[in-house]
Amino acid sequence: MRQLTPKETVRELDRYIIGQDEAKRQVAIALRNRYRRSQVEDSLREEIFPKNILMIGPTGVGKTEIARRLAKLVNAPFVKVEATKFTEVGYVGRDVEGIIRDLTENAVRMVKAEHEERVRARAEVLSEDRLLSLLSNPPLKQASNPIDILLRGRQKENEPSEEEKIKLTSKRADLMEQLRRGELEERELEIEVEDVVPQLEVGGASINIGDMMGGMMPKKTKLRRVKVKEARKILIEEEAQRLIDMDAIREEAVKRAEQDGIVFIDEIDKIAGRSSQSGPDVSREGVQRDILPIVEGSVVNTKHGAVRTDFMLFIAAGAFHVAKVSDLIPELQGRFPVQVTLKSLTQEDFVDILTQPDNALTLQYKALLAADKVTLSFEPDALVEIAKAAKNLNDAGENLGARRLHAVFEELLQDISFHAGGEDMPKVDLTITAQYVQEHVKAAKKVDLHKYIL
Repeated sequence: MRQLTPKETVRELDRYIIGQDEAKRQVAIALRNRYRRSQVEDSLREEIFPKNILMIGPTGVGKTEIARRLAKLVNAPFVKVEATKFTEVGYVGRDVEGIIRDLTENAVRMVKAEHEERVRARAEVLSEDRLLSLLSNPPLKQASNPIDILLRGRQKENEPSEEEKIKLTSKRADLMEQLRRGELEERELEIEVEDVVPQLEVGGASINIGDMMGGMMPKKTKLRRVKVKEARKILIEEEAQRLIDMDAIREEAVKRAEQDGIVFIDEIDKIAGRSSQSGPDVSREGVQRDILPIVEGSVVNTKHGAVRTDFMLFIAAGAFHVAKVSDLIPELQGRFPVQVTLKSLTQEDFVDILTQPDNALTLQYKALLAADKVTLSFEPDALVEIAKAAKNLNDAGENLGARRLHAVFEELLQDISFHAGGEDMPKVDLTITAQYVQEHVKAAKKVDLHKYIL
């Protein structure tokens, strides 16, 4: 894990998220406390638990993005869930323990990718050797006896003579030179690949049908005819799978999920309610009570082993327009001691969102249209008009926060996106002005107020 100081964490978050300084400071402190806990002696370390965070604020102000970017910064297992997906035991819905299973799966994928990257150089060498064998001496198709397959028997191939071995060696050397020069990339060959076996999902865990037979049945394979450049990727993947130790990966993944996992529970205000209510919301308190053991610390059985949730960082978020934080059951409120209120975005914030982040919408649309030979640029006044239009739409209807900018951009660039493209399309330099925004975005058009004056 990257050990960032709180200031460094906030600086990194500022690259993608505008404003919300208090929320950034709180998550940065929570992240640093994990490192501080790892430096404490073992006897006391087990007594120090993470201080979970409850973010309160309208949609589109950066709650989810803060949690997601935080996990990405430190390469920690992360899972985002909607609280409304879950229902009380006995009602139709997902089991809350599925949250931890999903987190563990993400941890396994993350650790597996890291281990594959470590052995990639060795896998490339081995895959090149297999590729040369396939090119120089393609395997003959042979009929297989079902009984031999069951007993893992193989028909023995005839041993080549010494003269044939010399020819093969010479042929391999020539092919290696051509392969490394990239002359064989478009050549087709047949390779044998493992066929994907369907899996059953029972109790949230995937079960391989072959594993249920205790490994008695051989792995099913099939022949694929692919080009050399595609075959190389397949063979590198197969060799990497053979070189890595899945038991070590599972062990490391479980440990990382337990110690570094971040769980983001969104829309928690939608399950805020007491049992005194009746009707379709009767299970709200039940969902809270089901989530409570996961948050306060329990053991969840997954197909990769038992996973403890005691030291995971839980970040919950909700708008709390109708419900209040006090509508959550006291036990759950107590498990989120750090409560942060995020501010609604202003017109000035929208302008900053369009200009400052590394992934600003203006940069995204410039890159998209550049693929069709359109060089897009925005005048500063145009960005102000776009921000004003988004603010007007939020004021007139539902406040969608920064997500409203996506709708404004799609409306603004609809004509350009539709007409761009084609083989005979010349290069076009297009500058978006304030006047262009007013003409193409309804919410940005100036309204003549004289007709409303009596």
